[in-house]
Amino acid sequence: MSFKKIILTAFAGLLLLIAGLAITVKILMPPGKTPVPGKQWPALSLAPDLPEALRGSDVGMLLAPKNTELADGVNALPHGDPSQQDATAIKGPMDVTRRLKPEEIVYQFLGPGYFGAYTSSLYPDGRRVIWANGVNGIYKLDSETYEILAHMPSDKFEKYNEAWAEKITASLDKDNSVWNLPTAMKAVSPLMDISGVYCVVGKNGWIYIANKDGSIRAYGDAVEGDAGSEIVEKAIFRLPENAAGPTVGMNMTYDGWIVYPTENGYLVAISSDLTQHRIIQLTYADEENTESLGVGYGWVRNSIALDDEGGIYVVSRNHMHKVIWTGADFSKDEKDGAWVAEYRSSKGGGSGATPALMGFGDEDRLIALTDGDDLMNVTLMWRDAIPEDWEKLPGAPSRRIAGLAPVTMGPLNLKKIQTEQTVIVAGYGVLVVNNQPRNVPSFMPKDGGVNGLFIGPLGGNPDIQPYGVQKFQWDPETRKLYNAWVNAEVSSPNGVPWVSLGTRQVYFIGARNKEWTLEALNWDTGNETFHYIIGGQKFNSEFSGPTIDEKGRIFYGTMWGRALLKPEPAGN
Repeated sequence: MSFKKIILTAFAGLLLLIAGLAITVKILMPPGKTPVPGKQWPALSLAPDLPEALRGSDVGMLLAPKNTELADGVNALPHGDPSQQDATAIKGPMDVTRRLKPEEIVYQFLGPGYFGAYTSSLYPDGRRVIWANGVNGIYKLDSETYEILAHMPSDKFEKYNEAWAEKITASLDKDNSVWNLPTAMKAVSPLMDISGVYCVVGKNGWIYIANKDGSIRAYGDAVEGDAGSEIVEKAIFRLPENAAGPTVGMNMTYDGWIVYPTENGYLVAISSDLTQHRIIQLTYADEENTESLGVGYGWVRNSIALDDEGGIYVVSRNHMHKVIWTGADFSKDEKDGAWVAEYRSSKGGGSGATPALMGFGDEDRLIALTDGDDLMNVTLMWRDAIPEDWEKLPGAPSRRIAGLAPVTMGPLNLKKIQTEQTVIVAGYGVLVVNNQPRNVPSFMPKDGGVNGLFIGPLGGNPDIQPYGVQKFQWDPETRKLYNAWVNAEVSSPNGVPWVSLGTRQVYFIGARNKEWTLEALNWDTGNETFHYIIGGQKFNSEFSGPTIDEKGRIFYGTMWGRALLKPEPAGN
């Protein structure tokens, strides 16, 4: 064969590969509908840099009050507590940069989609269990050994077995570039079958699972008080037809009611025994187009935050809603403290972030979110009454907005960024990460769920992974939102960070040189403190994030299960 023919043959093969990838992507990962562009707002000025005198000025601020209706564990619901802060007073690990030894990592294969793990109260024998729900069913794990104590399998259990996962992992360890997109799609395709991303564990020991069909199912121990007993269904609740729709998120009120929104704009409360319910339609849900823009892109597409005074905070496509739980029913009445406020959404799809509460007690009480602009903005809103002397900010759609700042990631000078992660709040600090892949092939859709391919299975590739972590800080004296710091040299490709106020560190699962890591940055300065090298694709966080357990150790979800990092004490 001539050199010319070799070149032409190779080129033809490349075209066929690209065409095949494009077709496969369209079949397996439909991008959804393009959002109708929203209002176009004027450009915003960058947040001013935080004065050095204010660095660390939020030390000693209160965390959210403890909800005693939840299980007495560090993570009885997503993001740790009803405020959705992803922050704790427990001290996390402090160390030097090093590779973890195999004996310092506990790993358990479960299957795809085990993003969350929910901790129980202590059992009579002193044990604590971790509940986990994913594609392969419900698991109950020993919190120390990660031994599987019980499993209620789904109908996908035999299909997505360990041999299937190991084959994909080996392929991605060998090549996690765009040329291995077919394998990446095999890795994420099971997530379409997941039911019940959001769960809550109550003080009764039941785990409540929100399903795609709008039902809530409760499971618990077959033998009460026996951690090793089988998993049994305790109760089920089904939505009335008039409020039917996929569930989004889940939380629990301080008097023990399960609360969740649906994608099409209903807010639902259910008693802990699942026998009573209350439903209310959110404001504008009957006026706006609540049609889904694709899987996970409904009119409401994020979880909700709750305070201890009945406030429920829901973000829809164009508005932030505060609905009041009275103890007996929902209220949208301003006299009860409810409100609705518009935020910027020029992109048209709304916020991709779960809102988080800031400030408790006598501190400034705010709600933090990222908005729906192409270049998202960190947005703070007054949670309660707006100060009488407060003037509407330039470029803000509502007088309720207290802070508004573009997320540029500093030296990266991003012109477009949206995140599907929650904002992280600790003290008066707000942290966001960049989840926009660095490079996406021209034949691929640039928005929507397809990006998950690149920050998920391929998120550890240096040519693809996004870089940048940025912290903002509110100053109650000047009532301004400042840029506290940017670290553009680290990457949190697909996970949700977690803050320890005990060590003043923010921890997240990162990637370096195609290996997955635990990163620790100083919360006040953004400087790297240390990082652990964990390992290859088996330890990809795959849309999960680290949580700090009762002993100060890190546990998180991986591509195919759960991992617990148990570093030896320094000096050993």
